[in-house]
Amino acid sequence: MTIPSSRATRRLAAGIAVAALLAGAAACSGDNGRNKNGDGSGGGGGGGKDGGFNAANSKILNPSTEAGGTLKFISTQDADFWDPQRGYYGFMWDFSRFYTRQLVTYAPKPGKGGQDIVPDLATERAKVTNDGKTYTYTLRDDLFYEDGSKITSQDIKYGIERIFATDVINGGPPYLMQILDNGQKYKGPYKDKAKDKLGLKSIQTPDEKTIIFNLPEPNSDFEGILALPTSTPVPPKQDKGAKYTLRPFSSGPYKFKTYDPGKKLVLERNTAWKKSSDPVRAALPDEVTVDFTTNADDADAKLLDGTYHLNLTQRGVQQAARVKILRDADLKANTDDPLTGFIRYVAMPQSVEPFNNVHCRRAVIYASDKTTLLASRGGKYGGEIGINMLPPTISGHDASSDPYGMRAGGGKPQQDKARDELKQCGKPGGFKTKVAVRQNEPAEVASAEALQDALGKVGITVDIDKFDGAQGNAVIGSPNNVQKQGYGLIIYGWGADFNSGAGFLQPLVDSRFLLDSGNNNYTEVKDKKIDALFDKAIAESDPAKAAETYKELNQRVSDLALYVPFVYDKTLNYRSPELTNVYTSEGFNGKVDFVSLGVKGGDK
Repeated sequence: MTIPSSRATRRLAAGIAVAALLAGAAACSGDNGRNKNGDGSGGGGGGGKDGGFNAANSKILNPSTEAGGTLKFISTQDADFWDPQRGYYGFMWDFSRFYTRQLVTYAPKPGKGGQDIVPDLATERAKVTNDGKTYTYTLRDDLFYEDGSKITSQDIKYGIERIFATDVINGGPPYLMQILDNGQKYKGPYKDKAKDKLGLKSIQTPDEKTIIFNLPEPNSDFEGILALPTSTPVPPKQDKGAKYTLRPFSSGPYKFKTYDPGKKLVLERNTAWKKSSDPVRAALPDEVTVDFTTNADDADAKLLDGTYHLNLTQRGVQQAARVKILRDADLKANTDDPLTGFIRYVAMPQSVEPFNNVHCRRAVIYASDKTTLLASRGGKYGGEIGINMLPPTISGHDASSDPYGMRAGGGKPQQDKARDELKQCGKPGGFKTKVAVRQNEPAEVASAEALQDALGKVGITVDIDKFDGAQGNAVIGSPNNVQKQGYGLIIYGWGADFNSGAGFLQPLVDSRFLLDSGNNNYTEVKDKKIDALFDKAIAESDPAKAAETYKELNQRVSDLALYVPFVYDKTLNYRSPELTNVYTSEGFNGKVDFVSLGVKGGDK
């Protein structure tokens, strides 16, 4: 659907009015969301000694080993894919820990502790040899799929090989493909001429319990990459290719019971899973359900009335629920507002004219109104004004780097500078373009309307095209479709795949990550200097030195004016008081770590 400017202006005014109301509600509550230490880890009324606003950001709330019951999620969006090699939504990675396992994974700890890498299928973290280029793992005993068959090192290799079959298995992060091809130009197991379909030479499996990775160069991020779902084992006999997403074969404590896309997903216990072999997963509920809806306000209402326990996407409640929560001490005591590590941004694809001209891109940056864009995300409870493309949670972020003065004057647009850039790009009267935005993300639609209004004031006319977020892989993840549709602007959000500058920025700006399908380099930038800086930082074993390289790389991204990073994201998320073992994890960008959750009175 395309929204004309006049209608957007009316809706924008309403959104700003609600943002003002939110500020008033916060003032009335007498709590600005920070504790006396300034870390946002306490405060709020109600909830007992284990409750409180932002309490789950620093500790485990309602610790319990009580098993049983049904853990109930609601979601305004289905996953892009439930196939572990293809899924790229953050909530899918979090949820996939119910039914997938990897050699290593993120620790089940609150806050920054959730970034720690711990053994999962492996007995311990890698034995690293050959000057940092060889990683060797040994698998635990008693590892079983849902049918009782053994999980083997060969299955882990096969699962990784699937991501090389980009004509069938597309959409997921390509890191392992980039690292492990070693010039082989491997095409994946479906075209593999080896009898066992295990022809990728960089991975060796001398027996069922040993797996060896041979890297061409040292890579300080490698174990963080192995913790992603892309390294999930897949038994070849169960692989259904592109249809595997409809029913992945479980290596974790739960398995798919039923799945009706866009309507409902139900997981039940995998009775072949052994707790003795899994130090990470609590596996407390008997069943885990997800109901999908297109009505975000209704989803919030059902969370607050206790029908559901948690929102799957963890992208924050909508404006109506936010006002209600901030005015009610008991509701607020069951919410958290962490800095997520996500950036909400506008990407400007260079294949769509006139965004092949850096001055036209800079005109958009200067004309954007960061105050209304922040208001569209919920004001101070929605985040902070962004200034560059590395968030504060990532090493290498430079808080002094604000090359376009995005925080100057409180984030107001710089229209004179925008008009000057329009003259330099040969468009003194402005131009017309389209912005693509997910229709099932109301805050993103509001951001599109705020952008539309601000750009219109310097002569840039913007039409808004909405699409189903579950179809993003084909809509904005296809450069051909972006060019065909004339999407000069794309509004989206991004969090780190793993905790480094590469984990955040590489899919967005490295030319080697520019894909025909499932693309995330929406600006379609191809810059040799950026690529070389990634190689330098990744090979650096000293984190402090790597961070300095990422600062330089981030400055290069700013110089090219590829993005408008308008908000460093916070999300006001409600958690049911019926949940046990609740904490947010920086390993999952400030989301609740689903895998530890239980339900009070679950076995009754």
